[in-house]
Amino acid sequence: MTHGGTVQTSSGDTPVNPSPTKSEVVVAEHDTLKYHLLGPSLTKAGQDAVDQQKVSEIIYNASKGSKFFNNEEYKDKNLTQKIEKILARKRQLERIDLTSDLRRADEYIAEVELSRDLSQKVVHVDCDAFYAAVEELDHPELKHVPMAVGKGVLTTCNYHARKFGCRSGMAGFVAMKLCPQLICLPLNFEKYTKKAQEVREVLAQYDPRFQSASMDEAYLNITRYCSDHEMTPDEAVGQLRAQVFERAKITVSAGVAANARIAKIASNRNKPNGQFRVASDRATILAFMRDLPTRKVNGVGRVFERELDAIGVKTCGDIYAQRAFLSKLFGEKGFHFLMQVHLGLGHTSVRPAEEYERKSVGTESTFRDMSGKEELRAKLRWIAEELEKDLARTQHKGRTLVLKIKLHTYEVLTRQVVPPKAVSAADDLYTNSSAKGAPG
Repeated sequence: MTHGGTVQTSSGDTPVNPSPTKSEVVVAEHDTLKYHLLGPSLTKAGQDAVDQQKVSEIIYNASKGSKFFNNEEYKDKNLTQKIEKILARKRQLERIDLTSDLRRADEYIAEVELSRDLSQKVVHVDCDAFYAAVEELDHPELKHVPMAVGKGVLTTCNYHARKFGCRSGMAGFVAMKLCPQLICLPLNFEKYTKKAQEVREVLAQYDPRFQSASMDEAYLNITRYCSDHEMTPDEAVGQLRAQVFERAKITVSAGVAANARIAKIASNRNKPNGQFRVASDRATILAFMRDLPTRKVNGVGRVFERELDAIGVKTCGDIYAQRAFLSKLFGEKGFHFLMQVHLGLGHTSVRPAEEYERKSVGTESTFRDMSGKEELRAKLRWIAEELEKDLARTQHKGRTLVLKIKLHTYEVLTRQVVPPKAVSAADDLYTNSSAKGAPG
């Protein structure tokens, strides 16, 4: 993957490396596009042993010329241009005195180090290939064959399918090129919701104030549970996982650490049906983060990964050497985030999601291609009804209504409207979204 760089010169005026030819530039652009086409779920469990270069070639050739490909190519070109600006800005910064920026970065490191809490036992629990695992309970014949859930776009797939490079967020037609024998089932959210509740009933026994991060993952603080039951974190988590399997008949993986950020990373280490603990001492945490690719960190996606890679940050350990540049290249929030990632810091307090200040409540659905007005209106009505349930559960009303639509070209359109009063009822949600440019 080529991200650019500076041209070195000898003592004379002749460049050591000549400027790239047009064909070389095209190849470089295609390399970044092929990586981009691997999608947002590249770090999902089950992908480490996959030949990603081979997968990217298949995706590239299978989708070339499609609306999906054109949209991804457009986004990749925009990102490349953005990275060129970042590199130009960094070259400017390298020519000026950054002593004050370096000192400020070191002061921030010293400040946040004081907040390091190594006394807590935080767990991240993640159901293994959740939707697929639930479907396999009803279709045991699919346990040993490549299977995915979702038609137009895969929402998840079992580990047999992942060996072929299939993953969540992948277009169905691309997945079929990677794995022609792939079996795709339709989504059944009612079924998944019931199964998620069974898992949560077990989690509540270990931390009544656990935090649901999504339908299939949660954070727990088991510090008190371990103390009350005279158990080590490893013992408690092993017991929890066994109870989940006994109750729900699906497996979960878990990460144990001093804070939520590291626990999240650790839960992916021994998937599926495993657990991993990062010892709660500073030296171990820093060593764990040092060689960790930035993409493994929650909050670093394929875009930010490429931006960081361009300035020489491939691992979390690389962040420190670039600390003087970070705030000027990625802003204060980006600087704070990256320094805390480098240090392996994260929050230790775990509480129900309902107790956090909600800024938005939303629901979304992936469905097959459709264009008929009545069909689209029916889908919009269903989404409004689902959102009404979420608003009732969280006891919120909304002042701004946002409608997001992904077209068959994979272009995303967003529209918003401010109703005359706060809304929460499905009828009001549907009427206002229809008036704002919904189908028909």
